[in-house]
Amino acid sequence: MSQRNRSAIAATLSLAFLASGCSYLEGGGTQAADPESPECEAFSQWQGNEGSVEIYASIRDEEAERMERSWQQFADCTGINIQYEGSGEFEAQVQVKVDGGNAPDIALFPQPGLLKRFVEAGSAVPAPDSVKELAETGWSEDWLNYATVDGQLYGTPLGANFKSFVWYSPSFFSENGHEVPETWDDLIKVSDAIADDGTKPWCVGIESGDATGWPATDWIENVILRDGGPDVYDQWVEHEIPFNDDKITSAFGRADEILRNEDYVNGGYGSVQSIATTSFQDAGMPILDGDCGMYLMGSFYAAQWPEDTTVAEDGDVFAFNLPPVDPADGTPVMGGGEFVGAFADRPEVVAVREYLATADYADRRAAEGAWFSAHQELDLDTLETPTDRLGAEILRDPETVFRFDGSDLMPAAVGTGTFWRGMTNWINGEETTTTLDYIENSWPS
Repeated sequence: MSQRNRSAIAATLSLAFLASGCSYLEGGGTQAADPESPECEAFSQWQGNEGSVEIYASIRDEEAERMERSWQQFADCTGINIQYEGSGEFEAQVQVKVDGGNAPDIALFPQPGLLKRFVEAGSAVPAPDSVKELAETGWSEDWLNYATVDGQLYGTPLGANFKSFVWYSPSFFSENGHEVPETWDDLIKVSDAIADDGTKPWCVGIESGDATGWPATDWIENVILRDGGPDVYDQWVEHEIPFNDDKITSAFGRADEILRNEDYVNGGYGSVQSIATTSFQDAGMPILDGDCGMYLMGSFYAAQWPEDTTVAEDGDVFAFNLPPVDPADGTPVMGGGEFVGAFADRPEVVAVREYLATADYADRRAAEGAWFSAHQELDLDTLETPTDRLGAEILRDPETVFRFDGSDLMPAAVGTGTFWRGMTNWINGEETTTTLDYIENSWPS
């Protein structure tokens, strides 16, 4: 899954709004800018589309503030009042909003499968030609296919998440004689060495409100991609092989060596059982205190580290790509991202969809930090966070074997439903066969 795991305007918001993860622009736009001024020249094509546009997503806290700052000048120069709401229960609540006749104008979907559900229900609005043209210029066909249904484009990519990062402390590794592993066997050897020294090598947290369990799906997806290879991964995602296939059972066994190993987890928090009640936001923090050695979490986690944390190869924290089982199979990378879908097609909504599909927006958002995009014209020099640059470079490497987050591609009832719940049960001790049978039996016929 998904993980999946967002303003000059933040200064006008109350602390209560920030704490709740929701933020809104007040009034008709923001601090209106002179549309004839030089700073507004880049947005001239969207002027004359005044109105309010609601955007709803799962992006919250610091990440939401950075995202809102990135479109602030567009809003100021066009007079379009962008009202943003972020929710930790996005996956469930967006359906409630649509069913209740209160659909947002735009939603940022971290799961293509969830977007597809609204397309099939006739709720989502196709991307107009102007948006489609920008999308085809900015992203590869592979990325656009994730938001295409029956040949029609419904969403455009926004951010890209590198979901194969293992966060660690470079100083902890060097002081204890550990090297960044290059193979899965090396990873187990490093884990054993850390455990032998009396430290838990892994910290893990899968609590995420209504989305609890998704970080564990990221673990499984990464392991399937390495244990079975990309062909098995694709067959599994498309349900060409069942969820309880022997190849998937094998991958669960490899993940079990780490995730349910009392000698390995859960650094800084307790036993294996603490994983289900530890939030994914908090789970990696023990790395800073030397209480755990490693934490598997997406590139977006860079925004979670305290402000005084140095993220660098020789800093307080850095990351490496979860290594392959067999290096001959290439560099496996599992990733994700958000897709801009819409439930309305008013001119101001189309204008916002167009702008979010430009390289200008991607560069402005990247300049805010802790974010990158698969946009082919993204200026890599704007990526000040070293792990963002590392992730972008790996994604552009022709040797990289990339696959989108599997749970985000599955039918929503599975990908954001039984898979999440099943992984939570599994972490809490359920037998692997029971978990896999439960998820398999839930697959829509």
